[in-house]
Amino acid sequence: MQNAKDSFYVALRMRLEAINPERTVLLRAAVRPGILVEESEAPFSQLPTDVFVLRWLGVGVDQDLPSSMVAEEVEIVYSTLGTQSFGGLDRGRALSAMDWELVRMLFPFWTPKLNYTSTPAAAMLTNLFWDEPVLGPVTVVRDRLTRTARVVVYSYQESGELAG
Repeated sequence: MQNAKDSFYVALRMRLEAINPERTVLLRAAVRPGILVEESEAPFSQLPTDVFVLRWLGVGVDQDLPSSMVAEEVEIVYSTLGTQSFGGLDRGRALSAMDWELVRMLFPFWTPKLNYTSTPAAAMLTNLFWDEPVLGPVTVVRDRLTRTARVVVYSYQESGELAG
């Protein structure tokens, strides 16, 4: 499933760069597109704002098919405080903009599966695909608006891949 997780993340990162090149994050002295995988970063005391954070949840395998199908749910968490120039009073608009960016990043609902353990990444034999996002309600903690979206990502297991 790691190849599918990596391919999903890289596809979304490239799509975000095209949709909104201004959405970036500074991590470890490098400016990157404003999307990250929680399990691949140092722990945060609080998630960064104006960034999409991918959090991988449970995994399931359907072995009753000619090739095993793996499904893993990903939670995408994002929040905003609005902008300083508007004193945070534009935080609703900022969250709506992130909602729209997320929907656009996820379409189309598939991408080729690649193996990123080599450079350049090697194309695999299958694609991965996912459901439409299920957006949760907005939560408010002080000045911060946060939303969580969930998506199930599907991938066929190829020879030599591990399910987890």
